[in-house]
Amino acid sequence: MNILLWGVIPYITLFLVIGGTMWRYRFDKFGWTTRSSELYESRLLRIASPLFHYGVLVVIAGHAIGLVIPESWTEFFGITESLYHWTAAISGLIAAAATLVGCGLLIYRRRRTGPVFMATTRNDKLMYAALVSALLAGTFITLVGTVDPHGEGVNYRETVSPWFRSIFYLNPDIDAMSGAPLRFHVHVLIGMTLFCLVPFTRLVHIFTAPLHYLFRPYIVYRSRDRIPAPGARPARRGWAPIGVKDRDQ
Repeated sequence: MNILLWGVIPYITLFLVIGGTMWRYRFDKFGWTTRSSELYESRLLRIASPLFHYGVLVVIAGHAIGLVIPESWTEFFGITESLYHWTAAISGLIAAAATLVGCGLLIYRRRRTGPVFMATTRNDKLMYAALVSALLAGTFITLVGTVDPHGEGVNYRETVSPWFRSIFYLNPDIDAMSGAPLRFHVHVLIGMTLFCLVPFTRLVHIFTAPLHYLFRPYIVYRSRDRIPAPGARPARRGWAPIGVKDRDQ
């Protein structure tokens, strides 16, 4: 069972994330969207969306630092385990609270706003269930580590982190992950389920960064000119050379 959970399923997850994303981009470019519902309701969205997105960015950054950077590296730069733990715990709890509140408001808005609820698919419901479950499991782990910082298995950088890095070495450290407490097993399994859903739900937009916004030309908005009176001289567009008439007049 440990080989299946920590040695096989991670590669199935990677295959689905990479292959599913490529498939979605190849065959469903028009569906690569968040299906924004801002036109239906914007009052709650203005509060919920920043809370959720900024909070989840901090959560992702915290996971990346904790899983990718070895404990020996932080010790080399003089960051003690105690300092690292409390920094991660405090920032993690703040980010988790913001993300959960934002996600809760988004779900409330989706349920209470008729047109938004009508546009909710089964995919959306499954995605929200996995997302909230992952957030709650991660928050529980952080709370346990905060209440008892010296408890068993609190330092996940000795168990979960080595296993995570070993996956990309194609030599998964199954013993390290199997030795982690049950709460980490639950959180990781929910997390892998969520990643498997990413290419097939609206979460796929996390792979799209609007970098082209930095290079696109300005959009100029102008009021429509009055129709000229019969015999009047046709107007010239502002960017047209002198002597060139407006073809739309």
